Amino acid sequence: MLEQYRTVRGAGNKEIVIRKSRFIGHIQPVQTEEEAVAFIERIKKEHWNATHNCSAYMIGERDEVQKQSDDGEPSGTAGKPILEVIRNQKLKNVAIVVTRYFGGILLGAGGLIRAYSDGAVAAIEAGDAITRVLHREVFVELDYTWLGKVENELRNRSIRTGETMFTDKVTLTCLPLAGDAESFCNWITDLTQGQSLVSEGEQLYFIEGE
Repeated sequence: MLEQYRTVRGAGNKEIVIRKSRFIGHIQPVQTEEEAVAFIERIKKEHWNATHNCSAYMIGERDEVQKQSDDGEPSGTAGKPILEVIRNQKLKNVAIVVTRYFGGILLGAGGLIRAYSDGAVAAIEAGDAITRVLHREVFVELDYTWLGKVENELRNRSIRTGETMFTDKVTLTCLPLAGDAESFCNWITDLTQGQSLVSEGEQLYFIEGE
């Protein structure tokens, strides 16, 4: 799994007007090609009367799946620019559709490329670009006498935490960066003088800064 990657928080859309043509950028985070295709088809149905619904998507940790469609615009003037925006902004697992309602003024090849690029940028703004960072669950079981000290040290180190379970002992869910999990476990063991039970759980992504 990637230590971190950029994507968008959620679906969104934003309209811009270029020389009387309306361009509506739509975006959605997707995990599979099937999801991307379904999203594109839904936008096409919603905007069935549009002049064009051009699209692109990029999926996979290594960007294994990259597809684009000009949907009737001159070859290379729509789908490719949308895909280039996704690539240049280093986004993963997103699909974008830029819908065009022709306003009566021809834009030319260069104008179309700029317009569809701008439409893709507008879509990304609407979807809210974020960075997801990989963390590892670390469960720390300890006596209540250690709780205050450990919680204070976790705050001082700005370690993300999850649920705390209270039984005859306390179990803290700590969420250090995945790459730091081993050193974190060693640190907790030293901090509690070997009097805690430490175990690792799943790897989870969280939004950077939240």
